[in-house]
Amino acid sequence: MDKLKLIEQQYIKKEMPQINVGDTVKVLTKIPEGDKVRLHPFEGVVIAKKGSGINSVFTVRKVSYGEGIERVFPFYSPVIERIEVIKRGKVKRAKLYYLRKKIGKRATKIETSE
Repeated sequence: MDKLKLIEQQYIKKEMPQINVGDTVKVLTKIPEGDKVRLHPFEGVVIAKKGSGINSVFTVRKVSYGEGIERVFPFYSPVIERIEVIKRGKVKRAKLYYLRKKIGKRATKIETSE
C-alpha cells in the first residue's frame, strides 16, 4: 500500500485551494483550439465531493438558460488550470442533490459563512 501512495505523491503536488460542498467556484479548464490553448470557465456551486487521494473528484452545478448543468472534475486533472473560490457556503449536508429540484434563484441560494 505504501508503494501506491509514493507513486500518487508525484501527481498530488499540484496546489489546490481548499473547497467544500456549498462553495461557489470558478473552474478554468484548458481547451485546445488548433495550435493554441484557451481557458474556459465553468462557474457554479459544488454539490458533491468524493474519493480520496488521486481519485478524488468534485461535482459543480450551474444553471444556464434555465437548464441545470453538472460537471464532474477530478481534483488533480492536468486539464484544470486553476480553481477560484468565489463565495464560501455554509451547508448542513455532504451532498446537495436537492438543488436539482430547485428552480431559479433558489437553485443557487446558499448561506455564506462570513
